[in-house]
Amino acid sequence: MLFRDSAAAVAAECLSGALYLRLTEQFVHLHGYRPGSSEVRSWERSIPVLASALNDAGLGQVEMLLEYGLPLTSKRADAVLAGVHPETGLPSYVVVELKQWSSAEPDDDDPSLCHVDAYARPVLNPVDQVRGYCEYLVSFNGALAEHPERISGAAYLHNATQFGVGGLFGTEQNRLGRLFIGARRGEFLEFLRTRLGAGSGASAADEFVDGKIGPSRQLMAVAAEEVREREQFVLLDEQQVAYRIVLNAVRRAKESDHKEVVVVTGGPGTGKSVIALSLLGELYRRGITALHATGSSSFTTTMRKIVGARKREVKDLFKYFNSFMTAERNSLDVLICDEAHRMRETSANRYTRASHRTGKPQIEELIDAARVPVFLLDEHQVVRPGEMGTLGEIETTAAKKGLRCRVVPLDSQFRCGGSDAYLRWVVRLLELEPGGPVTWEPDDRMQLLIADSPQEMEAFLDGRRALKYSARMAAGYCWQWTKEVPAGQALPADVVVGEWKRPWNVYGDRAVAGAPPAALWATDPAGFGQVGCVYTAQGFEYDWSGVIIGPDLVWRGDRWITDRTASKDPVFRKSTPDADVDRLIRNTYKVLLTRGMIGTVVYSTDAETRGKLRELTGATSSLAAV
Repeated sequence: MLFRDSAAAVAAECLSGALYLRLTEQFVHLHGYRPGSSEVRSWERSIPVLASALNDAGLGQVEMLLEYGLPLTSKRADAVLAGVHPETGLPSYVVVELKQWSSAEPDDDDPSLCHVDAYARPVLNPVDQVRGYCEYLVSFNGALAEHPERISGAAYLHNATQFGVGGLFGTEQNRLGRLFIGARRGEFLEFLRTRLGAGSGASAADEFVDGKIGPSRQLMAVAAEEVREREQFVLLDEQQVAYRIVLNAVRRAKESDHKEVVVVTGGPGTGKSVIALSLLGELYRRGITALHATGSSSFTTTMRKIVGARKREVKDLFKYFNSFMTAERNSLDVLICDEAHRMRETSANRYTRASHRTGKPQIEELIDAARVPVFLLDEHQVVRPGEMGTLGEIETTAAKKGLRCRVVPLDSQFRCGGSDAYLRWVVRLLELEPGGPVTWEPDDRMQLLIADSPQEMEAFLDGRRALKYSARMAAGYCWQWTKEVPAGQALPADVVVGEWKRPWNVYGDRAVAGAPPAALWATDPAGFGQVGCVYTAQGFEYDWSGVIIGPDLVWRGDRWITDRTASKDPVFRKSTPDADVDRLIRNTYKVLLTRGMIGTVVYSTDAETRGKLRELTGATSSLAAV
């Protein structure tokens, strides 16, 4: 929140010109950089309009919370108005989204979207925008969780006329989302009078600002139902042990004001995410506050899509590791940190507010946020410099805080056909464990094939798809990635091996020419036409996996050689030690080689490496024999 005061005081500040200086100063203090000129203009043109409307409606004592940050997100509502209800005398809140638009047209296919001349792409209808803010606050602000009727929402287009934006009224309107225009200002004033009384809103604002941050019981009940209906998980052996240990830790925390850390370790396919979802469902059924977090955009997006497909509000229970920089200590009962090997040294990035750049390690933020922080990780999936998610780091941090740390290793795995032999073979192949590469001995669970060309690999995988199997191709990061593609153009074929050319997966969160967004590459059938990288493949699985080993990892004589100059991954800087680059490149291929459920097809761009792979897998591994 950048500023808070009564409507009368805000109007006076606007008149003197002091408000915009104060907003700018606070913005710089919180974010570490100056607001853009367009944002300052919006303050200068919109805030006085809202303050004037409140004062003209006789509501000068209503509190205005300007640029209010939604909890655990970077989103901000233009204003939250806090006051007392004119009939009940109880706290009442109005979220207001202010727009300077004079004209806007609804999208032909979806009334929840609209087109504005100032934007190249469709934007959300402001009614749906403010309704989303209200629903989120009900789900995550304790002052509203038990009293959802206390909040309402309005989008006020103060420069608009019926002629300019009339089409936007076609979207559904209700208490949480109403549309008002400047040409009919009286309707907006009357709406405000129905939700807010003339008395002071200071106490209501205090209650709102001090509301406990965390998922509401209603939201957890919905999530529990969604998880129960969508995913019927059966937990086996050590999976069940991990599940029970977490639930027992939660019980102890409730009974004796206790806090402890739980770490679940396991390789790919050992069921770490199944445990996470099972825990979420059970915790929500018990009314225990819990959130799920990862450091992967692709993984979080997919989890939101799977679990929140029918109930949009459920998506808000899936966060990122950097969402907890300002979380209160032990504000959650449980925080489930999935893919915890993706944890960073700190949560700060170039967009982080200056006041939040404390240098506090991200692992400490996550441990501090909940009474029972749960970490699920695979140390061999650390693929970027700065990723700190190791068992040793967690145990050391817990010890410094005087906390007990329970560790549950998962041995059995359910990816790669449940073949422990294949996983051991991959780890030995890449020399991530001592002993060196060994010959692959087929175990009737996992098929391992070597391709002579990318054309042969792609044709084979496409044949599997024709038989209704899922399949993807992924590669080491050895080709430049065109990340900005002009609208209307196809993805450029960046991955080139001889005459074979294919694009990388889409970079970003929008589809391009039929190719799915990056986060959905592994799960959308249309993802087969592009080559995935480790950042889009990590955390996912498909029936058949094609892996292109690039020139960054080649076999020479009796050992692997990593060539950092062949890597195009921008995360490797000149200052990154050679030993770290070597480890991370090997981990990258370990991730890529363990995505398949039924089989993996491998191709190396290097002839000597292909020869070594053929030697290790035997002549019967050729595609022609399948």
